This record gives sequence, C-alpha cells and structure tokens, in this order.
Amino acid sequence: MPGLLRGVARTAVVAGTASAVNGRVQRRQAEKFAERDAHTAAVRQEAYYEQTVPQQAAPQPMPAAAAPSMTAEERLEQLERLGGLLSQGVLTQEEFAAEKARILQS
Repeated sequence: MPGLLRGVARTAVVAGTASAVNGRVQRRQAEKFAERDAHTAAVRQEAYYEQTVPQQAAPQPMPAAAAPSMTAEERLEQLERLGGLLSQGVLTQEEFAAEKARILQS
C-alpha cells in the first residue's frame, strides 16, 4: 500500500508540474503573438494612411483679405479643436504650428 501511495503522489506532482509549465508556455506564446499582431496592425495602418493621405486633395487656404476677422472666443475654440486633432494624431506638429499661426494672425 505505501508503494501505491508513493506512486500516486509522484504522478500528481509530475502532472501538476507539467500543467504549470504548459500554462507558462501558453502565456509566453500568447504575449509573443499579441506583440506580433499589434506590430502588424500598426504597419498596415501606417501603409493605409500613406496611401490615402496623398490622394486626398489638400484644402486650399482662403485668401487673407477674404477671411473675416475672428473674435477671441472663436480663435480659442479653433485652437482647442486644433489641439484635439494634434493629440489624436490627425495632424503633425508642423501642420499644427502652421494652422496655429494662421488662426492667431486672423
């Protein structure tokens, strides 16, 4: 009977260890695949952005003489909206600076 109990205990330890190792391997593989998938998605999104942005026509700036003077409240509203676009990544820092200068000059 003691030999049987020892055999059962040994089997339980081996099975528990194998289960723990298997779980760790699965977690590592899942993390690796998640990183790879995130990188692939980022590359695809960047490629899509590069393909679509040049095809879109750039908005023509309004002549300075034709643009009505804005109130301080309207300027602040536009600057806040512009800052939101910058934080979302829609605008680059250079585009933001150019639009900001245009808004402040009007």
